Amino acid sequence: MLHYSESAFVEPEERMLDEAPPQRKDFISFGPFRFFATQRLLEKDGVPLNLGSRALDLLSMLIERAAEVVSKRELMARVWPDLIVEEGSLRFHIASLRKVLGDGQSGVRYVTNVAGRGYCFVAPIGRSPALAESWVADRNAKLPARLLRMVGRDEAVQAVSEQLLGRRFVTIVGPGGIGKTTVSVSVAHAKISEFGGAIHFVDLGAIDDPSLVPRAIASTLDLPVNSDSPMQDLLSFVRDRRMLLVLDNCEHLIETAAPVAERIFSEAPRVYILATSRESLQVEGEQVYRLPPLPCPPEAAVGLTAGEAMSFPAVRLFVERVIASGVPFVLRDADAPIVADLCRRVDGIALALELAASRVAALGVRGTAALLNGQLRFLWQGRRTAPPRHQTLGATLDWSHNLLSDFARVVLRRLAVFVGTFSLEAARSVAAETLIEGGQVVEALASLVAKSLVVTEIGPTSARYRLFDTTRSYALGKLIRSGEAAAVELRHATNNREASH
Repeated sequence: MLHYSESAFVEPEERMLDEAPPQRKDFISFGPFRFFATQRLLEKDGVPLNLGSRALDLLSMLIERAAEVVSKRELMARVWPDLIVEEGSLRFHIASLRKVLGDGQSGVRYVTNVAGRGYCFVAPIGRSPALAESWVADRNAKLPARLLRMVGRDEAVQAVSEQLLGRRFVTIVGPGGIGKTTVSVSVAHAKISEFGGAIHFVDLGAIDDPSLVPRAIASTLDLPVNSDSPMQDLLSFVRDRRMLLVLDNCEHLIETAAPVAERIFSEAPRVYILATSRESLQVEGEQVYRLPPLPCPPEAAVGLTAGEAMSFPAVRLFVERVIASGVPFVLRDADAPIVADLCRRVDGIALALELAASRVAALGVRGTAALLNGQLRFLWQGRRTAPPRHQTLGATLDWSHNLLSDFARVVLRRLAVFVGTFSLEAARSVAAETLIEGGQVVEALASLVAKSLVVTEIGPTSARYRLFDTTRSYALGKLIRSGEAAAVELRHATNNREASH
């Protein structure tokens, strides 16, 4: 199992280094110690010390958050990211760290325990010139805090980072709640030093007037704009500066955000742009990165064990969020297939997984899975501090639905009759009727694909389409309430018996 205690055994210590530590400038000093984070090396008075890898991880995080109380949950998530451990393991390695530091000897304190809250690094620290410069950059960057623990997105962060540095303009595209903002913020934090702290995060989701886009960017840059041409003032300011602009949640303002981003890209050659949107901006210079769902166990995984299930990021995120909600949950073999099926049915979408996990305290895993069949899941409440569009699944889908044309809304709800994949011809036969022609269905379908509401599966000879399960359930509710469900189902049964297989 993935639930264990380490308090009964001593972690093998890292070997004493015979050679002198590499001559680097990036270290943190406290008392007689110097900590080289990059090399995972702690030395006292110039002599390398033996310290186990878990204790090094703890020291690194406590120093990063010096003078702050770091909760036990945060420390355990950092040191044991893929495991469920007992609190005794944390106490054991904190004790090992204190012993090496000589904590408490001669009245000197380094790590203190704050009862009921966690641990705090209390010794004064100094930074080498290189680290001090990096720290100033961190303080200057205008970014939301990144998640303490990001599951299954390391490859995406790496890929987006490489595209961004190579092409200067990347848009992360995907459906609501899939994690676009999480990835963009993680990329931005990883590039703080590279941009000298000149990173600016613009949350366009907070405004609803397209004309305010240039002013919102200018405001983030602390640029006063008093003229009637804020775009010109903005371009004059950024034209010769090197910076990274993160434009988050562009989809509802895309008709304005797209040309603004294009002009900045073309007229300010040292500005890098990282955008997030439920559809691409479709402008010059843009590179699109389509963020996939978190991988889930396949349906063919017969006899799935808990250990096997936990190798999939969607399962790991679900389990972590259940535990974070206060449930003493351990994934067991008997529940692994149920959790795997739950993850598939919410399409590996991070927000849906988190909302489902929040129900386990009241309903249990099996009860939560059973309710996925109904419309109640669209009302499950998420974090109180989340943007309104992310507080429920219904709100997330409403946000996307409200951006559709009338024709696209009709086509979306009619496509909900397809349980699996379907062809373009099947979509036309089911969604078209006297008020909507086949050609309009094709255009609406293309729009739904662009807006991440319909998934395309390109085969060797043709394309097939499908709706995410959560999107299909949402659209099915719309179809039933529209009063046209019977007619659409009849067309589906009459003309598309093969399309639903």
